[in-house]
Amino acid sequence: MSYEVEMKFPLNDTKHFVPLLRGIGAEEVETESHLDRYFNHPARDFAETDEALRLRSIGEGNVVTYKGPKIDPVTKTRHEIEIRYTPGKDVATEFAEMLTLLGFQESLSVKKTRRVFHLDWQDREVEVLLDDVEGLGQYAEIETIALEGDQDAAKECVLSLAKKLGLEESERRSYLQMLIEKSEEVSQ
Repeated sequence: MSYEVEMKFPLNDTKHFVPLLRGIGAEEVETESHLDRYFNHPARDFAETDEALRLRSIGEGNVVTYKGPKIDPVTKTRHEIEIRYTPGKDVATEFAEMLTLLGFQESLSVKKTRRVFHLDWQDREVEVLLDDVEGLGQYAEIETIALEGDQDAAKECVLSLAKKLGLEESERRSYLQMLIEKSEEVSQ
């Protein structure tokens, strides 16, 4: 079983942050446009169970992701399963339609531009992701993958890198949750 170990931080300015990343050996790999469509289960409320079902489109590529409940009070460590499926916007639309026909309800979509950086930190492969999220602003995510029993070492790696980069005040809410809360504030 694999776990995603992640922390997310709001950023005021990426212009100063990117040189910090490059200064510790991070290599920018790509810039991606993401459309993340979230679905809620017909028999249980994922907001209550702290789970997520996401269809992500990155250009023509498609990925379906299940995220289990967070299992750590500091990081966003959770069981994650990602499955790539046939590319194409029509395929993503049909997959979403299939979920809806099965009783899943689409919650909300999150659009973002993501700059992906790779880095070896404490003998682990780490990604630092700079996200510009429509309606929310800019964030840095630090993440690595851990196998069963390796979550503590992965957590220490992520915490150490965050400290090195001067990142404080982590954000545990998902972009989806933040957008839902923001729309609720606007409607009041």
